[in-house]
Amino acid sequence: MLTELRIENLGVIEELRLVIGSGLVAVTGETGAGKTMIVEAIDLLVGGRADTTSVRAGASEARVEGRFVLGDDEWILGRVIPVDGRSRAYVNGRLATVGQLAEIGTRLVDLHGQHAHQSLLSAAIQRSALDEFGGIDTTELRVARARLTEIDAAIASLGGDQRSRLREVELLRYQIAEIDAVGLGDVDEDARLDADEDRLADASAHREAADAFDHEIAADGGVIDRLSSAVARLSGRGPYEVAEVRLRALMAELSELNREVRGIGEACEDDPEKLAEIRLRRQALRDLRKKYGETLAEVMDFVTSARERLLELESVDSRVAGLEVDRERVLVEERKAAAKVARARKKAAPRLAEAVTGHLQKLAMPKAVVTVAVGGDDPADEVIFELAANPGLPAAPLVKSASGGELARTMLSLRRVLSSGPPVLVFDEVDAGIGGEAALAVADALRELGERHQVFVVTHLGPVAAAADVHVAVEKRVVDEAGRESTFAGARVLSAGERVGEIARMLSGRADSSAAQRHARELLAQKSRSS
Repeated sequence: MLTELRIENLGVIEELRLVIGSGLVAVTGETGAGKTMIVEAIDLLVGGRADTTSVRAGASEARVEGRFVLGDDEWILGRVIPVDGRSRAYVNGRLATVGQLAEIGTRLVDLHGQHAHQSLLSAAIQRSALDEFGGIDTTELRVARARLTEIDAAIASLGGDQRSRLREVELLRYQIAEIDAVGLGDVDEDARLDADEDRLADASAHREAADAFDHEIAADGGVIDRLSSAVARLSGRGPYEVAEVRLRALMAELSELNREVRGIGEACEDDPEKLAEIRLRRQALRDLRKKYGETLAEVMDFVTSARERLLELESVDSRVAGLEVDRERVLVEERKAAAKVARARKKAAPRLAEAVTGHLQKLAMPKAVVTVAVGGDDPADEVIFELAANPGLPAAPLVKSASGGELARTMLSLRRVLSSGPPVLVFDEVDAGIGGEAALAVADALRELGERHQVFVVTHLGPVAAAADVHVAVEKRVVDEAGRESTFAGARVLSAGERVGEIARMLSGRADSSAAQRHARELLAQKSRSS
């Protein structure tokens, strides 16, 4: 429910803060006091159109905030309407789009009157309302349609139509053949070929380096000779016994290393044919990497995936045939389920229309008739609520056929029949042009609806106000500021005693009328007894 509402500089309201309870909330006040500003504020909170003319004269912007509580969830919605520029929306203190605000608001609030956020005017919601009223189970239909979607997606994933599959098969075969022609087998082949190319491309220099190394190490006067002389100076001297052993081992290691270097150098033979072969191989590998992956490992992964996809596509005809058989079977199930839903909707539609009409005829529309038109191919998704408000007029869709008051009363009747709906319902103009028994009937209908929802009603009728659980009075005052009159409006939740005076004013035009006060007490007492 809407637990708190704050308004700044909206219309005649300079500043207003209301803490609101549950049940039926009546909003009353004299004509022009600013009652509709409360409805407009709620409309703004759920994504309604922002009109800069609603900003209070002299203010730079209007602000509206509302705290909604739904179970364990809490939403704080906000809207700012500047005189210049676009409006801003906020959800839980963070900037949001008006679309996001409306998406949340649709789940929280439904406004009935002359407002855009009347969910029951939506074709989809009307269809859902009929299904809810008739207890129509669409599970089989939804399951069948979901299965059809899965099958169609599976067929599409196999390559779509036959020509596109053949094109993909040809491409995959070409790619696999191109990679197989190179003959990959070692992900490290690039590094190995790089080393081989380096060895062959610079064979003479490699041999010269080996010869030079051998000269420095093993020639007369080389490293080994000089080490041998050094070791001789330490030989036989006890303190250097360990050092002598290590030096002789080092000399042996150097001799062995020198033999290895000479062997490598001797192996570095000029082989132009082998070098050309390596370079051709490396170019082939580079060409593959350009097309199929940054590394040889990625190229090998690509060809593995390509083989799997090719195998899948080559067997696609049999797989598609199997899926098509499944599709035909599921399509039959879907058509049966659709026909079943259509029959149920067509059966439930007159009952829903009769139930709504019965409620509506008690609300100052005694000749009104509601019909629920059901059409379209099975499952008859084209559900339209229609109203003939007066005899002799053809029924027309609700959005086109009713005035503000008629539409609000029709929605009130619909809401009484339906058990679901947003937690907060707002009725504006629901009591326009009615009185007497009709006023009492509207009051009873709103009170009953307030047992399942938080219901806001802007009303001029004493019986409706008396039926409320919470009574909000909007009052205006005119202030003379330096010879210039300004109008200010405020609102507050009335106490039990204050309600008597306000309802008396609504009944007679005077809050202090003894007769009107007695009548007000009687109405409030009736509400207490009915509770």
